[in-house]
Amino acid sequence: MAGDPRYAPGQVKDGRVICGAKNKKAEPCGLSPAAGATRCGRHGGNSPQAKKAAERRVEEQRARDALERGVRTLGLPVDIDPGKALLDEIHWTAGHVQWLREKVQDLADEELVWGRTQTENGIGPQGAVDVTTEKAGPSVWYELYSKERDHLAKVCALALRAGIEERKVKLAESQGALVAEAIRRILAALNLTPAQQAMVPEIVPQQLRLLAGGNAL
Repeated sequence: MAGDPRYAPGQVKDGRVICGAKNKKAEPCGLSPAAGATRCGRHGGNSPQAKKAAERRVEEQRARDALERGVRTLGLPVDIDPGKALLDEIHWTAGHVQWLREKVQDLADEELVWGRTQTENGIGPQGAVDVTTEKAGPSVWYELYSKERDHLAKVCALALRAGIEERKVKLAESQGALVAEAIRRILAALNLTPAQQAMVPEIVPQQLRLLAGGNAL
């Protein structure tokens, strides 16, 4: 019967796409069409026209998937006022600075100037390798904190030179503090492993900068 949904092309049944065309038993065909096709080879799926249409659908789906990945990763261009963009950058950077300041304050004195710099594990030319290298140097938390402080000073100076009122800059900084508090609570609730915690100082500021539409560290 024309228009009968039981025989619809490319329908999904039990979690997979099936041909659906009426077979000799007057039942929907349960065979799976080729990628992008709506009918199996027995019911017209191998015709030149059907193959061409299937290729077009596959390419269109690839394009949609690529667009979705791009939006998730970097986002789409946004029409934004330059002054607002500058204030948004201050918001996020102020949050980064406050959060990193808390991490630095939690460090023991020796952790600020001494720590692990390299770890090697596995099998080398001479057998098993298990080497940890430590040396004196600023903590990575302190280095990131210093970089974010420098960046905050630069964007605030740009905002002031651009004529943005000092009151708005201070408001942006206070809002950034709320962001830092939210980050701290989220990470505390996740109960991260030591390995995951070691990745936090690199990943969190970078992803927040991307979310804000700015540049990664």
